[in-house]
Amino acid sequence: MKNVKFIIAIAAACVTAHGYAQQALFDTTERPKLIAKQFSFTEGASVDKKGNVFFTDQPNNQIWEYSTDGKLSLWMENTQRSNGTYFDAKGNLVSCADEHDRLVSISPKKKITVLVNDYNGRLMNGPNDVWVAPNGDMYITDPYYQRDWWQRKKPDLESQDVYYLPKGTHSPIMVVNDMKQPNGIVGTPDGKYLYIADIASNKTYKYTIQPDGKLADKQLFCELGSDGMTLDEQGNVYLTGKGVTIFNPSGAQVGHIDIPEPWTANLCFAGKKKDLLFITASKAVYIMQMKVRGVE
Repeated sequence: MKNVKFIIAIAAACVTAHGYAQQALFDTTERPKLIAKQFSFTEGASVDKKGNVFFTDQPNNQIWEYSTDGKLSLWMENTQRSNGTYFDAKGNLVSCADEHDRLVSISPKKKITVLVNDYNGRLMNGPNDVWVAPNGDMYITDPYYQRDWWQRKKPDLESQDVYYLPKGTHSPIMVVNDMKQPNGIVGTPDGKYLYIADIASNKTYKYTIQPDGKLADKQLFCELGSDGMTLDEQGNVYLTGKGVTIFNPSGAQVGHIDIPEPWTANLCFAGKKKDLLFITASKAVYIMQMKVRGVE
């Protein structure tokens, strides 16, 4: 009987600790605020240096902007089916554009430059998410999702892998080839560590970024996959799928934000103070006021 009471007490303490941790991140009495629900499928949320958010509506081949003053506007059409995105240091929006299975850069004036056209002469599966390191290097996940706008019905590559693109080059280097379906990806602001989600295996891993850009010290971070990912100033990792699930740097869950949509695809910290969590979810976009700031 004493053992049972002890186990119950430990469980209650864990629940209480989880509650305190979550309250430190956001007001648990608040719910995400719906901004708009007029899209086909929202993805690729990225924030610029001023705090404006740019996100994609891939089925409609569009990129939208949500400004720091709360205004929503269509920023670009004919985006080469942009999906995941990330801003580089020069203010270009690096985009996984799978109309032609490329990685491209979109300038502030909307000029598109191709960064990656293929892998060793073979068509990529469809670059999905990208993270730009502080030194300008890039890391790209390349899962295969059959698109309605493709003529092909099968991949050219044998596996679904993760690639490293050194700054200023156009030939990606494969750095992870043991995942079923890599998807979400984000690195730490010091450029030392990289988180990659294997969405098909429902797991997220942490890697050390080597001086040569390759990855080492693979560690299982948590038993949950993710579509899009982001980090806050405390090193907490935000995963998406069924809402937003938050893990501390040790891989323990410390929070969850319910989103009233079938699927939550991506997110980033936005606003002038980078303390507004911007969330893309199915046909909608939401915001959530946070007590912590992002590191994008």
